[in-house]
Order: sequence, then C-alpha cells, then structure tokens
Amino acid sequence: MRNLFLLIWKYYFFILFVIFEVTCVYLLIKNNSYHNSGFINSSNKVAAEMLSTVNSAREFINLKSENEYLARENAEIMSMLPESYYSLDPDSGFVNDSLFRQHYIYFTAKVINNSVNRRNNYLTLDKGGIHGIEPEMGVISSTGLVGIVKDVSDHFCTVKSILHKQSSISSKLKGSGFFGALVWNGTDPTEVTLQDIPKNAVIDIGDTIVTTGYSTIFPEGLMIGTVKEHDIKPGDNFHIITVRLSTNFNTLSHVYVIENLLKEERQNLEAMLNDN
Repeated sequence: MRNLFLLIWKYYFFILFVIFEVTCVYLLIKNNSYHNSGFINSSNKVAAEMLSTVNSAREFINLKSENEYLARENAEIMSMLPESYYSLDPDSGFVNDSLFRQHYIYFTAKVINNSVNRRNNYLTLDKGGIHGIEPEMGVISSTGLVGIVKDVSDHFCTVKSILHKQSSISSKLKGSGFFGALVWNGTDPTEVTLQDIPKNAVIDIGDTIVTTGYSTIFPEGLMIGTVKEHDIKPGDNFHIITVRLSTNFNTLSHVYVIENLLKEERQNLEAMLNDN
C-alpha cells in the first residue's frame, strides 16, 4: 500500500492531467453535436475493424477443422464416382444401382511428415491399421498421384512417394492409350519420366498422363501430370517423356488412401498363373 501511495504521489501531476484531459474531451463531445457525431462514427469504424480482425482470426483457427471436413466430404464423393464401381451388366445401357458394386473406397489422412529432397522420399500419415489402412494401398491428393502405403502401425503409416528410386507406376497417355512405366529422375520433385512409349506414338506437349488401372493399387484414369517435353535417342525405339507432376509435394497436407475391395480376389486368380 505504501509503494502504491508513493507511486501515485510520484506521478500525481501526470495522473491529474490525464483526468482533466479525459473530462474535457467528454464534455466537448457531450455538449457539441458535431463532435458527438464524429466520435460515434469513428468509434463505430474502430469497432467494425476490431470485429473484422477477430472474425478473421476465428476463421483462421477454424481452418484446420474446415479442411478436415472438406477432405472427408471429398473422400465420400470420390467413393461414389462411377470409376469407383464396376458393372455387373456391362452390356446394359440402362443405369441401375443394382447393376453396380463398389470397387474402390477412399480414406482421408493428414500428412504429418514429408520429404522431397532425397533420392528415396517418404511420407507419414496420421492414419493406421485401426483406421483400415493396409500396406500396398494407393495414396492420392486432390490434384493427382502421391504414392503407395509401405508400413502400417496402429495409428500411423508410411508412404513410398512416387519421388522414390524404386517407384514404378503403370501410366499411359490419356488420349492415345500408349502405356509405360513412370519413374523418378531423382533430382526435380516436380518432374518424373515416362518410359517404354514406342516411337510410333504421337505425343504433344501438354498431353495428359494418367494411371492405367493395370495394377491392383490405383484405379484407371487418375491424374498424374502433363507432358513437358519428349525425345527419342538415335537408334532407340522408345520416347523419353518428361512429365510435369500435377501434385505439388512441397505443399501436401491432406491425402486420400485408396482401398481396392476386389484386390484379394484378383491377386488370388493371378497367383494361379504363377503356380501353373
């Protein structure tokens, strides 16, 4: 209490000046309509700006939950696309829900670790075995291909990125249907190379590259990228195609893990060929 009294006494004249100043301003505004109107308008403007700032901060805080909601909604929508079903009557021109069965379903996941500057790049996702994730499931983003699930724990999984020296994805030119193997050149995280396309294939800059659907991992027609450049070495019978990826691996945050509901059936059938 003594220190408080000494503090007040030390700044007595300044405190008194502030009190008189505030009183004068109050009397001026109260007894003068012009100043009163100006003060109200100014205070409303300041209040509006403060509310706008608070609302912007609130929207930013809620952005995470909004993104997660949109990701779940997108996964549900993708699971309902025609590409996620197979027809029980392919010759029928009549669309009937009873003639289709679910082929692919999609899980949402968040990227919690990612690398793009190594020779072998991986991602870590926040979903694992208890969420239905298994090894050898495909992973995509809203813009294109990402990779394949490698190892799975209860709550997490790792993904072998297509930016990996051992990654080889069956891909094709969307227009002509010529297919080959998609591999990474090991340097630029925005580009990959499409190999084994015969030299008689007509290729233009900007042509779209998509998945073939030949594997049990990815559905057919998933976006990969576009042709940046192509060349044929002297004496070679195949194009070397540089593909600009549609997925930006530097900004990945939410992805979708794909489950092929017919994977085991197909693998068992194809295994019989190897046994024979």
